[in-house]
Amino acid sequence: MITGTLTSETFLKAVELTPTTAEVFDEAYEATTQYVPWPKAYGGDMVAQAAAAMMRSVDADRTLHSMHSYFMRPVDIGSSVRYEVERLRDGRGYSTRTVRGFQNGKAVYAAMGSFQVPESGPDFQPEAPAAVEPESLRTAAEALDGVDGQAAEYWSTGRSFDMRHIPGPVYIDLEGGSVPQQAIWVKAFDALPDDADLHRTALAYVCDYTILEPLLRVNGLNWSSPGLATASLDHSMWFHRDGRADDWVLYAQDAISGQSNRGLAMGRFFDRHGRLLATVAQEGMIRAGASTVLPQLSSASTTHH
Repeated sequence: MITGTLTSETFLKAVELTPTTAEVFDEAYEATTQYVPWPKAYGGDMVAQAAAAMMRSVDADRTLHSMHSYFMRPVDIGSSVRYEVERLRDGRGYSTRTVRGFQNGKAVYAAMGSFQVPESGPDFQPEAPAAVEPESLRTAAEALDGVDGQAAEYWSTGRSFDMRHIPGPVYIDLEGGSVPQQAIWVKAFDALPDDADLHRTALAYVCDYTILEPLLRVNGLNWSSPGLATASLDHSMWFHRDGRADDWVLYAQDAISGQSNRGLAMGRFFDRHGRLLATVAQEGMIRAGASTVLPQLSSASTTHH
């Protein structure tokens, strides 16, 4: 039976930053990774925490428009990560930052981000894909009704966001068949503050949970497949327009390529009015049928998300 409370507190705690003394670059912050029922922390913790740290380092007139990340080592759950930010450049229209995450005396994560002072100009985007309404889809808790265990509890209530799959989830079965795409309606369980940067950070946080799932689908896998081992290797994200993560957002995802036990997937976030909010590209390691779960490279390196 699923008993957890539907709250976005996990996300909000993840992006709480505490200023600390910089040891490597120009300024530093500490943040704590949140509980997951897998061996290592969730990769979205690092992406969102690094984004929040970079946002702290720029003037309020500019916003994050792109971010590129590498996951280098496993990160401990419930432990502090120190994010060191380097102010590479501040121009009239753009600012560039690097950030490196450290834990246990080693670099575990690295990212680069670019900020822009918004300008007026032509506006173009692709049309949002047609999708059934989120209210007609099962919640994760409904999809996992009758399934016990820490994984089912976490998938249902522990991720801070309501996530509803099209054509169906891949938690314990491959619902919807071996197709190279899927879409997920996403919305924070709680109303979030009116802070555009926080909503960008929320998209950065939630995007890592499911971005490798189209690659699982094309290989006939689900998160409960015996011997499955996955890891997020690198991650890129572009922020196009302001939106709200506490309103329904459609996360349309495609498997692009798979080879050498690596796969590339892409995702696009559209608001309910069809506005393109952000684009994601992520490469991951996917090894199926291993006799044991292999060492993890990131949060997403857990056998499940």
